[in-house]
Amino acid sequence: MFRLFLHNGNLFYAENSYVEKNTFLNQPANTEPTPEYNQNKDKLPEPVWEGHSDTVDCYNHVVETAFNNFKTPNPESGLISPFIDTAFNGNLFMWDSAFNVMYGKYFKSVADFQVTLDNFYARQHDDGFICRELSEEEPGDRFSRDDPGSTGPNIIPWAEWEYYCSTNNKERLSKVFDPLCGYYKWLMDNRAWQDGSYWSSGLACGMDNQPRQAEGYDPMVSHGYMSWIDMCAQQYLSAQILIKMAKELDRESEVSWLKEEAELLYNIVNKKMWSEKDGFYYDTRRDGSHSGVKTIGAYWTLLAGLVPEERKERFVAHLNNEKEFKRAHRIPALSFDHPEYKADGGYFCGGVWPQTNYMVLSGLRKCGYEELAYEIACNHVHNVTEVFSNTGAVYENYAPEKAEPGNPAKAGYVGWAGLGPVSVLFEYVFGIIPDAVNRKITWRINRLEKHGVLKYPLGNTTVDLICNGRKSQDEEPEIQIKSEIPLTVEIIWNGKRRIING
Repeated sequence: MFRLFLHNGNLFYAENSYVEKNTFLNQPANTEPTPEYNQNKDKLPEPVWEGHSDTVDCYNHVVETAFNNFKTPNPESGLISPFIDTAFNGNLFMWDSAFNVMYGKYFKSVADFQVTLDNFYARQHDDGFICRELSEEEPGDRFSRDDPGSTGPNIIPWAEWEYYCSTNNKERLSKVFDPLCGYYKWLMDNRAWQDGSYWSSGLACGMDNQPRQAEGYDPMVSHGYMSWIDMCAQQYLSAQILIKMAKELDRESEVSWLKEEAELLYNIVNKKMWSEKDGFYYDTRRDGSHSGVKTIGAYWTLLAGLVPEERKERFVAHLNNEKEFKRAHRIPALSFDHPEYKADGGYFCGGVWPQTNYMVLSGLRKCGYEELAYEIACNHVHNVTEVFSNTGAVYENYAPEKAEPGNPAKAGYVGWAGLGPVSVLFEYVFGIIPDAVNRKITWRINRLEKHGVLKYPLGNTTVDLICNGRKSQDEEPEIQIKSEIPLTVEIIWNGKRRIING
């Protein structure tokens, strides 16, 4: 049923049946004090890495700063839950928050950083719209819905699914499913072209100043009449995740529209946005031509599962090309061979961003490129650690040509900079992959020195995971596991596998 209605005194359109089931709406604010770091640090995960105390110091700095930035909502603002502050301009950002909870999930034993996202669900409009930027002090949206930069990118389903895999919290999955479907519906109705592809803008895609549009269009605020490769891939990814959520919740009968949407997007991306000549996915211009701009945003296709098997090698090879994305600090947001690439970063004109690095690593793992993911992860953590050792801070982005902060880059906060010393360290350098639903951990062991994590969170408990030092890659790892619940640990090393049940 569709009808006109008033929302906050403004006329909007089309009620959304999923939003009608959004239980976050009109919830009172939770104003209980947030946990203090110093009182709880002995309960938090503790990385062990022999010979790398500098990275452990960086990790501890990130965790302490994250807790210092975990705030109680102002009831006058319309926010309802504690949140990890974006720490940028006094506003809470959708893009940043989705990545902040990606590493915040590891602190669940003390503080539930995931509820940061509840604030976006609580501010959902009746037709499904959610603004990408919310004031922490006053009600209302920071952008009009008609602004090309008003919302996006749609990656919160991914953040929620990662949390579910780590916690097995089906109750939360059930609560977030409806607002996420409602938001997806709004994007279908308001951010898609006639052929079903999606548009965005520099601000909306999160990569503000990247030179992707044709001449004459503002890179930050205009959609440039393009089909945006990252937006299309993110929508495909979110559709697939919502379908998986529906299966977990026994609501599969409600998502046939998402299956149709995913099939449409798969064909659009692979028929219209792939360049056989270059072996790369591009934005598509108004006349159907490719933009020719090699942006890291194209690699959302890997994570989404959009890349056909026969194209993967050529597409992934760009990440190993020193004239493109393999620079001293991997991975720049814009390819080195672009005329507007900046050696000092130039924000998204070459800057190395923790959140896009994490996205690429996740896509490489999904497609079986474990060795490359490990190599890039080690490079990123090494550079982040070196900058921290030199400056005492982590940064929102880094220079691609040497171990330095990007120019410009915000420091003295955490934001998504916490991904490197926490998530990338645990998941890709150490190689620990949680599956709380099945009480299983997969551990890909590449390091020779002693390493692991004490009080590693899995479901409602924590586990100690330590791998003792080895002399060679071929030597079978000696593993120490301490768990209060039955647990399966699959260790993988040098092409070999072993299952440990306990």
